[in-house]
Amino acid sequence: QVQLVESGGGLVQPGGSLRLSCAASGIIFSIYDMGWYRQAPGKQRDMVALITSGGSTNYADSVKGRFTISRDNAKNTVYLQINSLKPEDTAVYYCNADVRAVGGVRYNVWGQGTQVTVSS
Repeated sequence: QVQLVESGGGLVQPGGSLRLSCAASGIIFSIYDMGWYRQAPGKQRDMVALITSGGSTNYADSVKGRFTISRDNAKNTVYLQINSLKPEDTAVYYCNADVRAVGGVRYNVWGQGTQVTVSS
C-alpha cells in the first residue's frame, strides 16, 4: 500500500534546470523524513538531498548550491529542484521515505525512479 512515485525527469541541456516530484501514498507523509537519491549505471546509489519531517535539509557536497529539496505536506509531495545541471548529474533519481510504523518498526520505502539525462 505504501507507494512513492517520482516524476519530472527528462532530457535537459547542461546548465538547465529540472524539478522532480515525489508523490507519496499509504503513509502519513508529514511525519517522515524524506530523501532523494540517484544512481548512475554501474555505480552505487548515493544520497543527494534529505529533508526531515521538521524541514531540516542536508545535501551531498556535489550538489550543494545547485539542488534544493522541499516538501509540501498538504500534497504529500517532496520536490527536488535541480539547477545548473551537469552531465555528471545524469542518473536515475529515486525518492525515499524513512518510515517509522506503529510498533517501532522502521524501514525505507523507495520509488521506482525517474531518469534525468543531461546532454547537449
